[in-house]
Amino acid sequence: MSFWAEQVKAYAKADLGSSRLTKYASGEALARARGDVAAMKRAGTVTQGAPRHQVRLSPVSRHGKVQAATVTDCLDISRWKTVKASSGAQVPFPKRQPLRYVTSVSAEKWGERWVIIKVTPQGDRSC
Repeated sequence: MSFWAEQVKAYAKADLGSSRLTKYASGEALARARGDVAAMKRAGTVTQGAPRHQVRLSPVSRHGKVQAATVTDCLDISRWKTVKASSGAQVPFPKRQPLRYVTSVSAEKWGERWVIIKVTPQGDRSC
C-alpha cells in the first residue's frame, strides 16, 4: 500500500514533507500521522525499518459515487524501530506494546488512487 510506504518515509525523518503521504491519506488517518510526526519532533526521534503486513481486504462497496473498502491488517512493528535522531540509540517499545496487532483501515477510491481515511489500531487484538 502506498499509504504505508509514504508513512514510513515521513516517520524516518519526522517530517511529512519528506513523503507524499498527503496524496494517500486524508481525514483521521492524516491527522493521526501529523500528530505522530509532531510528537516525534518533540521527542527528537525518528523510525528505522518498516512494519510488515498481512492484509485482508473486505469487499469493495459504494457510498454514492465513491468506492470504499475496509482492510484488516495484521501489523507487525517488530522491525520498525524508534531511535533518537541525534544518536541513533534505540528507544524501547513501551512494556505493554504488542509487536503484532490487528489494525482496521478505511479507504476510499478518489479518481485512480485509493486514499486512507481512517486507521484504527486494535492493540488489544494480537495476530
